[in-house]
Amino acid sequence: MKLAVITDSSAYLSDESRGHDNLFVLDIPVVIDGVSYVEGKNLTAKEFYQKMEASSELPKTSQPSIAELEELLMQLEAKGYTHVLGIFLSSGISGFYQNIQYLKEEFPNLTIAFPDSKITSAPLGWMAEEAIKWADEGRSFDEILANIQIQIDGTSAYIMVDDLNHLVKGGRLSNGAAILGNLLSIKPILYFNEEGVIEVYEKVRTEKKAIKLLAEIVKEGTADKDYQIIIIHGNALDKAETLRDILHQDGFTGEIPFATFGSVIGTHLGNHSVAISFVPKV
Repeated sequence: MKLAVITDSSAYLSDESRGHDNLFVLDIPVVIDGVSYVEGKNLTAKEFYQKMEASSELPKTSQPSIAELEELLMQLEAKGYTHVLGIFLSSGISGFYQNIQYLKEEFPNLTIAFPDSKITSAPLGWMAEEAIKWADEGRSFDEILANIQIQIDGTSAYIMVDDLNHLVKGGRLSNGAAILGNLLSIKPILYFNEEGVIEVYEKVRTEKKAIKLLAEIVKEGTADKDYQIIIIHGNALDKAETLRDILHQDGFTGEIPFATFGSVIGTHLGNHSVAISFVPKV
């Protein structure tokens, strides 16, 4: 088996995994003030948040290119790949998953799987990296798919946003609710539900209480098995460090790495967001 793993640029990936010969990333452009950027090529995460803060309009994002994916599949087939795992941002926040399923029938010489990740960002990147690791270990395609499904079914992510206006612009909160929330210092906690859709989990008074709630969610949600915990932030390292300190105080001794929300997800969450995710270890 020669396996290619394909994901998209909403996934947070380590520098090491980005250099792997069998891992491929589809670009998701973000348009700021009429200029198109691709993070990692002509835009850094830091530059994105600076540009978004300075812009009077919310940046615009699109889906990955189906044509680019089809071209990549043709190239992989020509290079002798036999299997392809494509794992992309949740169908609950993008139509890309539904739109690409027909491609599995277009390449009879490739065994292709496109599972719905129901997630994005660091958990998505972790799944892609794990699939590459398992392939390098010589595991079968069926075993890799089964392991990925375990991770999909067991992954959770909860997000505290700082600027309620981004939720209004994204259609997830009414303007009146945002005004009231800002006046009352309300920090909504969002989460990915079982369908991979972002919903409001709870509205909390004050940022301090919201960060403590994130820590409590992790403690309860990871009690049954071993998980990889990842803290993700959008230009909010101080909040990420506070959350990790609370988790360590609560007895979490394993490594809790930081990741950043890139331009694709940062567009919808806004500046200074922080999140906690946990993915089952297989």
